[in-house]
Amino acid sequence: MPDMSPNAVRVAHSTHDDPEMAVRDVMSAMDLPDLAGVILFCSARYPTDALGQALSRRADGHVVIGCTSSGELTPAGMAEGSLTAIGFPTADFQLDALCLDGITGINSAQVHNQVRRMTADAEARARQRWGVGHHAGIFLIDGLSAQEELLTLTIQNALGAVPLVGGSSGDDMDFRETSVFHQSHFRADAAVVALLSSRRPLHVFRAQHFLPGPARMVITRADPANRIVHEINAEPAAAEYARLIGARAADLTPALFASHPPVVKIGGEHYARSIRSANPDGSLTFYGAIDEGVVLTLGETGDIVANLESLFDELELKVGQIDRVLGFDCVLNSLEIRQRQIADRVSRLYAARGVVGFNTYGEQLRTLHMNQTFSGLAIGCA
Repeated sequence: MPDMSPNAVRVAHSTHDDPEMAVRDVMSAMDLPDLAGVILFCSARYPTDALGQALSRRADGHVVIGCTSSGELTPAGMAEGSLTAIGFPTADFQLDALCLDGITGINSAQVHNQVRRMTADAEARARQRWGVGHHAGIFLIDGLSAQEELLTLTIQNALGAVPLVGGSSGDDMDFRETSVFHQSHFRADAAVVALLSSRRPLHVFRAQHFLPGPARMVITRADPANRIVHEINAEPAAAEYARLIGARAADLTPALFASHPPVVKIGGEHYARSIRSANPDGSLTFYGAIDEGVVLTLGETGDIVANLESLFDELELKVGQIDRVLGFDCVLNSLEIRQRQIADRVSRLYAARGVVGFNTYGEQLRTLHMNQTFSGLAIGCA
């Protein structure tokens, strides 16, 4: 159960239709002057200009970051159409943040140096405050930028031993406009790197509920720069994928992609390479990097609820009693959970275990950009 003590990590959410009122509700509950910083997850239904202006007026120089979402993980469980926040009490936490603009043409060496300087400064201040500190990097990135792989690797290398975790911003699967928020306004083609430091235990994690199946797929023609696959097994990509899952190309939907994720083996572990859309020319667009010659298998889903229950039990062994879990849950997981009619069970479980976060267009952990995982940061109690 989440910690309810006065120094507990603070959480709040609002479903008010008016952006100004939603911000007022959430930020009033946060009590911002007592916090090291706030992370917000913002439904794409809110106009980002109006929401950003309301947030800027309330931020008043404090560290406030966030992103647009494709669903929110609120204190009450899974939701859509909300403004959700998590805040970190100054007594136990530091939150430093760096905004990266124009990421499609950004200088990797410059990013590396900026993150290293931020990390060194935060670690020094944590040692001064607590003697020793625990740290985790938090990464929010424009989910339509296609820059996750490059920046995740660059940032984790700069962080050194500090682990990175994060998510790609969403827009309710419209795939038109995603953005991140930093201090004053929402920004497209941008990312935010934050460093959370604490005297409390912190532990990053990744969980997935699928296993590789027997069906084999070889990418035989692709456009890696745009994450498009034209041929699988030397056949038109959408038609061949549909054949392998027992469907017609004309019937391919995000729900089918969620239930049958292509899986790649990297370093002895399996990761989803999820499909975003089937295109009119018979190709498939993926959420992450893909290239010719990559060998995939079709994933087969397991028991989602049992896997989550086991995960939370394991996290308690890592950090002791959990205050909150900052969660980055793939939007395709949300689709599959609803398709399998277990949304109420998962939602109650998330609420009971203190999960707050959002549904993403991809998740980042350490050096990897992934899909169809539930990744995040477990925060122990004081």
